[in-house]
Amino acid sequence: MANTVLHDDGNHRNILLEDFGTGDAAVQANQHLIIHGNAGMILDPGGHKVYSKVLSETTTQLGSAKLQYVFLSHQDPDIVAACNGWLMATEATAYVSTLWTRFVPHFGLDHLVTERLLPIEDEGMVFNLGGADILALPAHFLHSCGNFHLYDTVSKILYTGDLGASVDPGYIEVSNFEEHAEKMLGFHQRYMGSGAALKAWAKMVSSLDIETIAPQHGALFKGKDMVSKFIEWCSNLECGSDIMADCYKVPQPVGT
Repeated sequence: MANTVLHDDGNHRNILLEDFGTGDAAVQANQHLIIHGNAGMILDPGGHKVYSKVLSETTTQLGSAKLQYVFLSHQDPDIVAACNGWLMATEATAYVSTLWTRFVPHFGLDHLVTERLLPIEDEGMVFNLGGADILALPAHFLHSCGNFHLYDTVSKILYTGDLGASVDPGYIEVSNFEEHAEKMLGFHQRYMGSGAALKAWAKMVSSLDIETIAPQHGALFKGKDMVSKFIEWCSNLECGSDIMADCYKVPQPVGT
């Protein structure tokens, strides 16, 4: 386990809670915490295996600040499975795509907290985190059909969930993009919905002033040059429905 401070100006902090997962069922995942003044926001806090450790560390980092938001980029269990624990242990409000508000309760939300699981409409929204604007950006089909990324207007960090994921690369920050792209290619070709969705996303985020791209799995892209390389790579990638047409065949019995 490790903490990495990505930004700290005295009032606004962005903290990477890295690799709190253990055991065979754990997928390496980065939890991110944003604190502005007396308000905090946890991003994709994870499942039951990491819940107690991440909650404890989040409480420590918050200090006298209060957790205001739990942001869920999509519905995968490594993101939302421990949502009930977060809502029971804090006074925070959780937000997820409107497509998933009826599904997340299947992970076991107590009736006392169901009213604090709120929807994000397809167009996205702006969170007011203690006076700081945090933007929920549409990232549908990358990879979930109801998917959002988060842009912090203060630190200029773009949190991209599974987009940009690299599983266990062995380093926190990408230094050689071409070599790192090989660690992303297979995952992105299979898990991202289509090149059309990636192009639309790339066009949208190109309008933002981004200093760092922080995926949920694997290494960070820091600096405008590295950010630009990643966005360009995404805009030109064929994936998902672009390359899976040959899979749509009726399976034949063995021996025929």
